[in-house]
Amino acid sequence: VQLAESGGGLVQAGGSLRLSCTASGIFDIGTMGWYRQAPGKQREVVATINKNGAADYADSLKGRFTISRDGASHTVSLQMNSLEPEDTAVYFCYVRSLLTRREYWGQGTQVTVSS
Repeated sequence: VQLAESGGGLVQAGGSLRLSCTASGIFDIGTMGWYRQAPGKQREVVATINKNGAADYADSLKGRFTISRDGASHTVSLQMNSLEPEDTAVYFCYVRSLLTRREYWGQGTQVTVSS
């Protein structure tokens, strides 16, 4: 199973970025999502979306971030608006097998928000 992430980068506060992650080598994708880890902090959930399209967000991010998925292409995306310096982190794509419940992680993509 491979997760290919893209879309990270440097943006000014108030700007937007869109992250995408495409999964390959897995046919029974259940929940997909994004986590992030800031320097010196634990990894935390950003948003998840299940096979039926139901999304769940970290409370602090509701209204600014939107997660979506394309079942045909095995892609999960994260639209991030009104970015703040506190959003600076490495963002990791996450996929869980529907049958085995095994979790898979991308290598991470850096998002840096300058003030």
